Amino acid sequence: MKIYEDYILPTLLDCLCGMSDITEQRQRAVPGARGTVLEIGMGTGLNLPYYDERRVDKVIGLDPSVASFRKALKRSATRPFPVEYLGLRGEDIPLPDDSMDSIVLTYTLCSITQPHQALAEMRRVLKPGGKLIFCEHGKSSGERVYRWQRRVTPVWKRLVGGCHLDRDIPGLINSAGFRVAEMDSGYINESRLLRLAAFQYRGVAVIA
Repeated sequence: MKIYEDYILPTLLDCLCGMSDITEQRQRAVPGARGTVLEIGMGTGLNLPYYDERRVDKVIGLDPSVASFRKALKRSATRPFPVEYLGLRGEDIPLPDDSMDSIVLTYTLCSITQPHQALAEMRRVLKPGGKLIFCEHGKSSGERVYRWQRRVTPVWKRLVGGCHLDRDIPGLINSAGFRVAEMDSGYINESRLLRLAAFQYRGVAVIA
């Protein structure tokens, strides 16, 4: 299992999360970050090309996977802003209160073991007036698809790094003391993605 987690899974996630439909969502969301940015679940650094270098001073990537961050280092080499790495889970953010201008959360909240604790930590480190920029897949608006998401999730999360298909993304964010200020939701290109993972939420939240 260690070989799967350290070598096979990072490559699998890099392929899945780098699909063109998902890349388009990243391209729409990530440029909104500014100042000192904390990226939760940086993974292999798929977001790095889409940060606006005119607005970003530094990106701090939080991720427990050292193998994934090795790939991220290669992508960060061409970026004009510094990229730092914290090898921890989203539930553990060793940063001061009110220290981040932006937090970027893309295709990560689905797999965090304790999402409420992680979001509470994000709220703690985000400056007043800062933005939580999110782009996630989750609970479908269709009841039939949602029922299947709930059935499949126990097996899916064992294969795909703890990923839950059925999480209520805006509900989790709002319950953590944020307010979703803007959001688009709906299915992205279903012909290219498994329908159970194709319902997307993209938006911005602020401290309530």
